[in-house]
Amino acid sequence: MTLEITTARPDPALLDLPWSTPLEDWPEDTLAALPRGISRHVVRFVKLGPRVLAVKEIKADIADREYAMLRNLRRLGVPSVEPFGVVHGRTDAFGEPLDACLITRHLQFSLPYRALYSQNLRPGTAVRLMDALALLLVRLHLDGFWWGDVSLSNTLFRRDAGAFAAYLVDAETGELHPKLSRGQREHDLDIAQVNIAGELMDLDAGGFLEESADPFDVAASIIERYHSLWDELTATEQFEAGDRWRVEERIRRLNGLGFDVDELSITTDIGGTEMVITPKVVDAGHHSRRLLRLTGLDVGENQARRLLNDLDAYAAATDRQGEDEEILAHDWLAKVYEPVVRAVPRDLTGRLEPAEVFHEVLEHRWYMSERAGHDVMVGDALADYLSAVLPSKPEEKAVLGVDTQEMPVISGPL
Repeated sequence: MTLEITTARPDPALLDLPWSTPLEDWPEDTLAALPRGISRHVVRFVKLGPRVLAVKEIKADIADREYAMLRNLRRLGVPSVEPFGVVHGRTDAFGEPLDACLITRHLQFSLPYRALYSQNLRPGTAVRLMDALALLLVRLHLDGFWWGDVSLSNTLFRRDAGAFAAYLVDAETGELHPKLSRGQREHDLDIAQVNIAGELMDLDAGGFLEESADPFDVAASIIERYHSLWDELTATEQFEAGDRWRVEERIRRLNGLGFDVDELSITTDIGGTEMVITPKVVDAGHHSRRLLRLTGLDVGENQARRLLNDLDAYAAATDRQGEDEEILAHDWLAKVYEPVVRAVPRDLTGRLEPAEVFHEVLEHRWYMSERAGHDVMVGDALADYLSAVLPSKPEEKAVLGVDTQEMPVISGPL
């Protein structure tokens, strides 16, 4: 057989990887020290020049299907890992065929849920993870994607201004349709509840779940959170024709959730006494797109919301609310944001993303001001944060101290 590598970004260094060796036996000097989640397949992180790739050993037809599915999801703008390539035609030293490999880019600063629980996290972490997963599931369903294997194990999480943002990792069971039926969506929710309850029971047995959290209650909460968000984004709203301000209110409410309204359907009855408003298409990332347009910063949705709030505060503090927004944003970027992120010592830059560092400095300043009883300067808060807080953070960009593969598992991979 002939080795065949299909990739959207050709890189000759791919040929240097030991494809004739089973993935579980790849040498340590090839691998990157990153936390791994639970998977039914062998998965390894490898160093390839300046980038880190995730390699999954899988049957050839499944690898091709998942590669194509991930490419489609990326085109739709769904939060998911980026497909890098597929390798076929692998054989071992004796000429025996080996499974194909699916290659994806490692999502920097992301962590599997078990790695998150290995840290000393604040109470309510399970709830925040459910919020993130419910939002991801809503976004997938709006785009017609039926996951088929919803679980924490098939999701990566990135910190997003005190919350988490969820990204789809495993799409091998997924199906893309023009539109999902209610039954398809409910089927995904049933799968999510069962899988998540089992994963949290494993954590509870290992002493990693907070005592007050019941695995079944937490798993069930995703149903409520999903339906609440789905209804807000898609439900029809009826009101008197004189209350036209409610159209703008609905749009603002959706924007507040981080969604843009691409189209609205507004109808009235024959007498013109009532109006019905139905959002036709909603698109997530309202705040992150606005911040990207103003500053060029590509960050998480909650991070973008927090940075935009600070931009507004800067405008008020400098009495410049009426100025051109783009000029104001440029000044804020140069005088407020960049000095903070540039102040992080080189040996600490792998702890958190720059936008998350900025968010935490703002939080730290607020707590310091509260304790002091007066406003603390940003420079003082930054100095205290860099000396007392950031050094204690785990290295999330590359290495985590606990090997999540060795954390206890009762039910086995999902």
